[in-house]
Amino acid sequence: MAKRIYVGGLPYSTVEEDLENLFASAGTVTSATVVTDRYTGQSKGFGFVEMENDDQADAAIQSLNGTMLGGRTLTVNEARPREERPRNSGGYGGGGYGGNRGGGGYRSNNRGGGDRW
Repeated sequence: MAKRIYVGGLPYSTVEEDLENLFASAGTVTSATVVTDRYTGQSKGFGFVEMENDDQADAAIQSLNGTMLGGRTLTVNEARPREERPRNSGGYGGGGYGGNRGGGGYRSNNRGGGDRW
């Protein structure tokens, strides 16, 4: 299996065909993916490319890292393995929501002291 290449700094208008064409100069591209936001479909400005073999992947990294595309500087390097992230239980980051978070409750507008509400 060939190395997976991370490509950062992509112009937001870049599509997978653009990535494939860019990396074709270094060899045979087996896959090219632009990562998009799941809700809007907008590019997140990075993607991944797989080349036919490691030599072609190394050549692509050497020749394309630091080059310009659409006015942006590309970061091209070997992709790190995806880390497993635990699924949060519940919404809002796994913590509870609602209730008092910081000393709340009702406050008296009585500036003269006393315990009246």
